[in-house]
Formats: sequence, C-alpha cells, structure tokens
Amino acid sequence: MAVKVKFVGALRHAAGAEELSVDCEEGFSVRELLGGLVQQVPKLKRSLINQQVDDAELNALVLVNGREVSVLGGLEAAVKDGDEVVFVSVVHGG
Repeated sequence: MAVKVKFVGALRHAAGAEELSVDCEEGFSVRELLGGLVQQVPKLKRSLINQQVDDAELNALVLVNGREVSVLGGLEAAVKDGDEVVFVSVVHGG
C-alpha cells in the first residue's frame, strides 16, 4: 500500500523533498511509518525526534488526513492505503 507523506517548514529541507510516497504494509502504525522514514532519510531523525529526551518525543505535529494524530490514537494510529500523513515542524528559528 502507498501512503503520501508531506513535510512542512524546516522538515522539507531535512527530507530533501516536500512530499514522498512510502510503501508500507497494511495496518502500519504512524510510529512504524516514522521508523521507516528515518531509515530511508536518516537526516530526518535529527529534525523529527528530540534526542535529548529519554523516551524520544517528536519535534513535529503529525496529521493523518488532516486530523491531529493524538485524536486518532497517537503514534499507534494505523494508516491505510491512500492516506496522507503530514509532518509540521514545531521547532522555529528567529
């Protein structure tokens, strides 16, 4: 199945693209999708995941089909074929 992944803000630069199409298995969670993205584009790990926290937390707002992931079950929410997952950077510079 294919999931469309979009990057907003500084994450575009880290990903090297505004949008990627990711092939994954049916029932993949957002957490598993994130793990696959970090393996595919290692520069994303530094930008997406706060490495200073013991239990890694995201430096991004995550939307699945326009809905914030926390209302869908958090990072364990399943993605389906054709879904759009958007990562919006919450780290800003001045």
